[in-house]
Amino acid sequence: MNIISRPSPNFNDRPDSAIIDTVVIHYTDMENANVSLERLCDPKAEVSSHYLVDTDGTVYQLVADEKRAWHAGASHWNGKDNVNNFSIGIELQNHGHNYFLLHKCWPPYPLAQMEALVILLSDLKNRHPVKYIVGHNDVSPGRKQDPGPHFDWKWLVEKGFERALSL
Repeated sequence: MNIISRPSPNFNDRPDSAIIDTVVIHYTDMENANVSLERLCDPKAEVSSHYLVDTDGTVYQLVADEKRAWHAGASHWNGKDNVNNFSIGIELQNHGHNYFLLHKCWPPYPLAQMEALVILLSDLKNRHPVKYIVGHNDVSPGRKQDPGPHFDWKWLVEKGFERALSL
């Protein structure tokens, strides 16, 4: 997999005891990857993710896996708070909720993007003891809704990646 490096300054160290066992899937809720990358790499924004997958399947790495990206915010999963400590954050370029408000329907996730996500998830599972694949809405219920009701969890499961449900 060809991954383009686009370093973000928005990260810090994980706790020494952290084991990367969770992947959190997000949508950007922004108009295009350039805008998303600018935001995720802006030190004033204080937000980042490990990866951004564009609609054409291009994958950008913003934060090294071993570092703590700032993607989940106030969050809880598997009996632990602060999901950023033990997770990898993947942003999917998608207009998300803003598009829904304007068009009254959810924007799709293109096949090229979903296929790139599968390759990235395979790679991450080969390098880390990933047990859980969740949406931002799963770790921050009531606060976040991404990747949204239009994200095709069923398709992802068919590709071998089970969505972890509430523990």
